[in-house]
This record gives sequence, C-alpha cells and structure tokens, in this order.
Amino acid sequence: MSHCILQIALDTPLDSLFDYRWACEPGSEPEVGQLALVNFGRREAVGLIVAVKHETDVPADKLKDALAVRGQLSPLPARWIALARFAAAYYHRPLGEVAMPGLPKNVRLSTTVALDRALKKLAKLPDAHDPTPADMPVLNAAQQQAADAIGGAQGFSPLLLYGVTGSGKTEVYLQACAQVLQRDADAQILILVPEINLTPQLEANIRARFPGVMLATLHSSLSEGERMLHWLAAHTGRARIVLGTRLAILASLPNLKMIVIDEEHDPSYKQQEGLRYSARDLAVWRARQLGIPIVLGSATPSLESWHHAQTGRYRRLELRERAVRDAVLPRVKLVDMERDKPKEGLTSTLMQALRLRMERGEQSLLFLNRRGYAPVLCCEACGWISNCTRCTAFMVLHRPERRLRCHHCSLELRIPHACPTCGNIDLQPLGRGTQRVEEGLQALFPDARILRIDADSTRRKGSAQEAFDTVHRGDVDILIGTQMVAKGHDFKRLTLVGVLNPDTALFSQDYRASERLFAQLMQVAGRAGRAGLESEVLIQSRYCQHPLYGAVMRHDYDRFAGSLLEERHQAALPPYMYQALLRAEAPELATAIEFLEAARDAVPSDTVVINEPIPMTMTRVHNVDRAQLLVESNSRPALQAFLTEWIDVLRAMKSRVRWSLEVDPLDI
Repeated sequence: MSHCILQIALDTPLDSLFDYRWACEPGSEPEVGQLALVNFGRREAVGLIVAVKHETDVPADKLKDALAVRGQLSPLPARWIALARFAAAYYHRPLGEVAMPGLPKNVRLSTTVALDRALKKLAKLPDAHDPTPADMPVLNAAQQQAADAIGGAQGFSPLLLYGVTGSGKTEVYLQACAQVLQRDADAQILILVPEINLTPQLEANIRARFPGVMLATLHSSLSEGERMLHWLAAHTGRARIVLGTRLAILASLPNLKMIVIDEEHDPSYKQQEGLRYSARDLAVWRARQLGIPIVLGSATPSLESWHHAQTGRYRRLELRERAVRDAVLPRVKLVDMERDKPKEGLTSTLMQALRLRMERGEQSLLFLNRRGYAPVLCCEACGWISNCTRCTAFMVLHRPERRLRCHHCSLELRIPHACPTCGNIDLQPLGRGTQRVEEGLQALFPDARILRIDADSTRRKGSAQEAFDTVHRGDVDILIGTQMVAKGHDFKRLTLVGVLNPDTALFSQDYRASERLFAQLMQVAGRAGRAGLESEVLIQSRYCQHPLYGAVMRHDYDRFAGSLLEERHQAALPPYMYQALLRAEAPELATAIEFLEAARDAVPSDTVVINEPIPMTMTRVHNVDRAQLLVESNSRPALQAFLTEWIDVLRAMKSRVRWSLEVDPLDI
C-alpha cells in the first residue's frame, strides 16, 4: 500500500486548493474530476480532485488523510474543469468557489445516500435516444435558411439570430437541434432561457417535438432531488437536450455539440451575487473551447453582440417577418398624458381600446414594471414618506396585505393608522404599482376577467405557470403584469398592449437604461398580434418626442442600436471599454470610502484608469453603507493583468470592510 497526494478544490472564499493524503495501491490512484470527502476545519466537506501528485509542500504532521473518494460517480470531464478554471481566473474567484456551487447540493453533501438513490433511479429510466422529430412545421424561406446555417455549422461558430418578435426563432432552434441530433448519435444540446417562468412553455414544445429524446431541466425552482436527477442525466450523457437558466451553463455535459442562448440580451444571464458571472459570456467561451456552434437569439440583441456581428466576430442571421401567415407587427402609438389626462392611471384612449377588445372577445395586456400597490405612502400635512429604516429606499405599499415592504432588504411593517410625525390619519399613496392598477381596472371594468401576474402573485411554486395557463385558455380579458409577462409568451388572442409609466427610465443614471427600456418595450409589444389578428400597442408618456419612442414606433432596432453604439464609442463605454467594479460595504460610508481610497492607491498603473470612489446609487441596504470604485481599460488583457496583481494586494490589506470585485459589471 502506497500513498498519493490529492489536490482538492473546496468551496472557500480565499485559497480553495488543499492537499490531502490518500492510501491506494500503485496504479489505482483516484482520478482527476472525482469528488472526495475530507475533514476541513471542524466539519466534513466534499471537494473536487483537480490533481493527483506524489509530493507536497505541506509538512507531514499537518497533512490530513482524505476520508473517502466518491467512486460511484464518474469523474467530471477535464474540459468541465478547464471551464471552471477559466471562470475562476477571469472573474478572480477561487476555483472551489466556482466548481463546487455548480454541482447539485445533494452531490456536495457528505452523505452518499441521496446520490446512490438518484443513480439507481436514473438507471431505471428507459433510454430515450430516438432523435426523430414529430410534426415538423414548414418553415418560411428565412427560417429555413437560418435553421440550415445553424444545423450545418462546423467548428466554433457564433451565430446571432436576430428576429423580430413572433418571427419563429424557437422553431428555428428546434429544427436546427433536429439536424444536430440526427447527425450525431451521442450529441447533447444546451438551451438557456433567462427566466424560470419561460421554461415550461419551451419544455412542452421540446417534449412534443422530440418524444424519443431524454430532456433534462436545470433551474433553481427544482427540488434538490429533482435537480440532482436531472444533473446526473446530463452528466452521464443520457439527457440529449438540457434546458435551463443561467446556472445550467456550469452543468457537466460530456457530449455537448451545440449551445442556444434565447433572449441573449437579457440581464438575467448575469449573476448578481457571489460569483458574478455572465452565463452568456461563459457559453461563448465554452463553445470556443469545444469547437461547437453557439446561437444567440433575440429581437433586441445586446449592444455587445450587435457590435460583434458588425465587426465580423459573429455571423448574423435575420428573420425580418413574423412566422404566422398574414401576421404583422403591431402598430405602436404614443398617448400624450399631458393632453389625455389619465384616470386610475389609464388615459381615455387606452380605456376605449380596452373596451373595444372586450367587445371583440380579445385579450389585452397592461404592462407596468412596478409591483405593489404604490411606490410610497405619504402624509400631505407634514411631508412624511414611508422610507425604509434600513435602506436608502422607500417602503412600497402592498395594500391587499396591509403591509409596507422594502424590496431591497425585505423589511415589512404594518401600514400606520396615522402619520408617525404629525398624527394625520389621512395618509395617501403616491404613484401606481400593479396592485393599484388592478384595483382601478376592477372599478372601471366590473365585468372584465382581470388577472395580475407579478412576483407577489406568483410566490407559490407552480403558481406562475397556472396563471399563464389561465391566459392561454382564454379565461382572462385583461392581464396586468411586470417584466414576467414581457417576453417569450405566445398569447394567441392578445391584440392590445398598454404600457404604463415607462418615462422614469429615460432619466436614469445608468447608461444602459435606454438600451434596456427599448428592449423591454419591443419585447412586450411583441406579445400582441402573434396569431395574425390586427393589433396595436399604446404607450402612455409625457415625453412623446423622445427619439427612443420614435424608434419603437418604427420597430427600428437597427438604427437605434447604431446610434447607441456611436454614443458609447464617443463616451468610451462598453463594448469599446472594459470595466471592473470594486464594491465595499461597511457600517459607515466613510469607512467604505476610506478602504476604496487605499485600494485606488495600492497598485499604480499606466494601462488602466482608476476612478474616484463614490457612494453607490442605493447607498444603504440592510443597515450597511456601500461605495464603489470603477476601473477601466480599452484593453481586456491589460485590465485582467492589473486585476490579477490588484486582487492579491486587496486580499493582503487589513480591513474589516466587506468587499467584492465584479468583472464586466452591468449595474454601475
């Protein structure tokens, strides 16, 4: 019996690689990619074996023995480990902090019972590898050209599928998938969507189209048992199509042959806590690593992807017309709220349009990206407003629950009976959220079947899909919703979209706000008229002359994207500049600023611009003050080289400030 040294990556915030001793027969050492159970501190932990050695710098008296090696699970592929290493290096996080959270919780637990049970259950599932698709619709010429280009792509081929809403991008994906699956008997395909509520509809389409192919889904609403079973189906290669949200990009897929990123512009692909990775960007890297095609589809591509297509890095495929015969894009009209004063948040023009759709038996959608009853409760006598005591934010009024709720720290309070400052009992809501619009609609249209879909109304598991099923059955006349209803859904009888209060985004400090608003308006407008019925979109605004609204009326993404790219180029902003953001949190703002000032001066550089530290827009959250420091360079390698040196210095700085580094930030 001899010993070898296992280098194991553990999920720890700093150094994540640790050496452990393992007794084994010569030639029977554990494999890289296997999982091992070890003692770490006072607890047991599961880690990933990333190297097997025969020497170590750890003194013999401090070298611990590994407790077990998970032999029942096949090793994670070397290319998957390479993906984790790249993400760790690019986003400057420990390898274990990237690799281990990418595995299901039950795989990472110290007990093997759940893993053994899942493997037995997977083994009992019937093989489903017949890739013959069922009921393939006939594509129009543009769709067929796109599907053939994707299905026939060889090697690393990034393709931007730019198609107007309702142009049949999903059908193109499915028919391209059919070509790949029929060509390669072991091929796996990964399809990513930005939000969980978009998975059921697409999952149903995939199952109907490929009844003989095993499908796995990966998203955060699955139970731990379900997630492990689906992950194992992907890891063993039995699932040939894997559908999921951003976390699925870190799934183990040994035979991956194509990646599809639907709604690739969506900011939901960027993780906003912990490892702040971009699933879209990692997907492109993974496709390049494996030498496979990747499809990025959208009606409003991100400016980064549009720029790559313009410069030849991506091949652009276009779908300029709707797929359903005789279906055209809806007419977009602006309603001037200075002339047509709203009642209950609705102008007379919009109310008349709602009545007309009800008379016709058609459906309407009112889009307002603000949940709750009202953004704030106020006292008109003394000026008191419902500020959160823990955040620099208002507490939102949720009238049905009779609660004030902070959407940042989740603090909840009862609605006060009187003003806490002056005792006035006549407290008034300011502004409108989806709950207040729903209440107003019920008063204006008492006979209408009204349904609200937002984060508050769909908290229960499965409730979102139940709500969407109700709409699809035609049991709803007027749907009120936030961004949950703005994309991906195919409502056959919906012919009117009303957009309420979009103007606030026009004056945001965020330079990406106009890009996001345009995408949001184009996406929600695309819900109308998808089945060929005449449709229109009414946008209520006080700034009808704004050029953004003009571009929306013309459905002119090309020109709008061109003008934004020109502005970004002149202002030296992404995609012409590369950025990283250092955030600091402390009980007092001055402490956070002081840390960032020290960080600014720690590593002088001639290749990057280190800006001054400033408070974050939302300065205080949950009794913690926050500040940020932006670092920029026109060279990605130069920025990465600086960050590599900087991160070591930051980790050596003695401070009680909590800090984090984000590469390619979306919110500044």
